[in-house]
Amino acid sequence: MESKELNQKLTSKDLTRLAMRSCLLQSAFSYERMQAGGWTWAQVPLWKKIFGDDKKALSEAMTDNMEFINTSPPMVSLLMGLLMSLEEQRVDRQTIKGLKNALFGPLAGIGDAIFWFTIMPIVGGIAASFASKGNILGPIIFMIVYFGIFLLRIPFARMGYNLGAKAIDVIQENSEIISRVATIMGLTVIGALISSYVTLSLTVKIGDVSLQKDFLDKIFPNILPLAFTFLLYGLLKKKMSPIVLILLTFIMAIVCSFFGIM
Repeated sequence: MESKELNQKLTSKDLTRLAMRSCLLQSAFSYERMQAGGWTWAQVPLWKKIFGDDKKALSEAMTDNMEFINTSPPMVSLLMGLLMSLEEQRVDRQTIKGLKNALFGPLAGIGDAIFWFTIMPIVGGIAASFASKGNILGPIIFMIVYFGIFLLRIPFARMGYNLGAKAIDVIQENSEIISRVATIMGLTVIGALISSYVTLSLTVKIGDVSLQKDFLDKIFPNILPLAFTFLLYGLLKKKMSPIVLILLTFIMAIVCSFFGIM
């Protein structure tokens, strides 16, 4: 316990700063990395405090965190706080990376369901009811609740940090198992995202027979999205730039649409 206390460099003020910076999570949003830019930027000051003059450790943290991530903005500080406590105790990097990949998907589902699909629609309906009658309470109520959701990032950041600090012994003792399990969960989440995001469908017909509905869908549904995903994966493995692949996808979509192929 004494060694852990000596390793603790972050204060409540640091965690509050982390929570506030997390509000700009989607300020550098891209289709290649989603929220990675804002995610990394929010944590940089705390990494600098943790790693000090260790430029290599800082570089590794920034490199790992610039990989794809897409989670719920109101709850992102919870995940940041959790991982920051592990960074502070110098937990194995693969374990930290695996936990991040495993948790951002479930947090996205929980956060979206609670905030955007439940709380805000209910509050919006109540606020709209007041506003439609000319009552100024309508927009005031809506803005107070919306601002309150932003402020929740502060206790979420501290909750995540404390949770990580309490779990450090377990994580360090079982780092290999946790890393493997977290990696498997992360890949499962990414696979689910791919199946939701990637859609391809042929519009070509041979006579009255549709190649998509009457042939491909009956033999192997969704084989085109699967094949396209593996094609892009293979090209990425050959070090082709994601930006080039995005441009090629746009060009293919435009050409296929123009000639009525898809």
